[in-house]
Amino acid sequence: MDGTVLVADDDRTIRTVLTQALTRAGCRVHATSSLTTLMRWVSEGKGDVVISDVVMPDGNGLEMLPKIAKDRPGLPVIVISAQNTIMTAIKATEAEAYDYLPKPFDLPELMKRTARAMTETRKVPSGSVVAEKERPDDLPLVGRTEVMQALYRLIARVMNTDMPLMITGESGTGKSLIARAVHDFSDRRTLPFVAASEIDLMALEGPSRLLAAVKGGSLLIDELVDLPDEAQTRLVRIMDTPGDHAPRFIATSQKDPAAAMEAGELRQDLFYRISGTQIGVPSLRERVEDIVLLSEHFLIKAENDGAPHHNFSPEAIDLMRHCAWPGNVRQLENLVRRLALTARSEEIASSEVATALGPQTEAGPLIGGGANEKLADSVARHLQRYFDLHGDILPPPGLYARILREVENPLIEIALSATGGNQAKCAELLGINRNTLRKKITDLDIEVTRRRKLM
Repeated sequence: MDGTVLVADDDRTIRTVLTQALTRAGCRVHATSSLTTLMRWVSEGKGDVVISDVVMPDGNGLEMLPKIAKDRPGLPVIVISAQNTIMTAIKATEAEAYDYLPKPFDLPELMKRTARAMTETRKVPSGSVVAEKERPDDLPLVGRTEVMQALYRLIARVMNTDMPLMITGESGTGKSLIARAVHDFSDRRTLPFVAASEIDLMALEGPSRLLAAVKGGSLLIDELVDLPDEAQTRLVRIMDTPGDHAPRFIATSQKDPAAAMEAGELRQDLFYRISGTQIGVPSLRERVEDIVLLSEHFLIKAENDGAPHHNFSPEAIDLMRHCAWPGNVRQLENLVRRLALTARSEEIASSEVATALGPQTEAGPLIGGGANEKLADSVARHLQRYFDLHGDILPPPGLYARILREVENPLIEIALSATGGNQAKCAELLGINRNTLRKKITDLDIEVTRRRKLM
């Protein structure tokens, strides 16, 4: 790389790491903990690329993007943030940031994106963020796992398009919540959001009443595949003749729409009209690392509603991490809110979680798909979901190493648990050298004291 990079982050360690890495790559680096200093450098014409944190001691990095675009049109800004929420992704997209990476970020990936920013021709931004109209400060979409970050970025990209949107996922994953979020954060946010029922579509004047009610806003069709054929036919007509103020059509489905079309459950003409853009919502089994964050979020919600203050014991969290969660996030929320009212002490014990879960206390398959499904088929299905979450772009480079890390950690943990923590037996079971196992335990920060079998 050949160029000058301006780095703004209040974390000295991050500034040091980025300065060293970029310097080794051949760049000149100016690093600061102050947005004021960063903006002075930008106004002076310094820098070919900016890497900036969001929350800084003297301001918000995202709020500086319009001024940077005005002072230096075409200067690419890569946003990095520990606030790994959908709002960060949406605001970065609205402010026309060149790229967005959640912390902790992968250093080689950030270096690649910085190099690409230096070489690619940037379009000139408009110089202003989309006007802030009435909308919530945040979204109840909680998750820091990679699949959720990919989902956030995809939502931010499709939010302001007019194309119909199909949202798929298991029951309880939050499909309707995402549909509402797409509307509330889009340019249509001041227009109505209307959910169409089967009765609305089947009534004689139902379609015309729906279009009159939505007034160019967003029209949600929940569980599209479950609609009878006549209702699907009427929906096709609505989409073909939407009138002067065409709404954005958003549909949800637990079933795979393409498979439903092949099975004759979904009209072919409706499938091709409604599936302009697709978003796949991951199940809770695919984002186990978010369970702690979600549980804390739901405890806070319960406390705000008048429940006593609570927290989960480590054993309770461990038990929750190894449940099947067929009802996904909705089931987790109901469980947490119930325990917030019934727990006997401030710390919720694993026994209380087990009682509330009932028969599901037994660890279910973390990768669902049927008792006879081969491991390779199960892995392939989840890898395909990961690719689907990125829409029409490829996942970030370094996928091979990331997938290996994702598999290696639980494999070693489960093998250690199965062998009672005996590292010699575990190494033999895995077919690796004992010293290699010890190194992996240290590198992956794996707890070796557990004795309870997880499967």
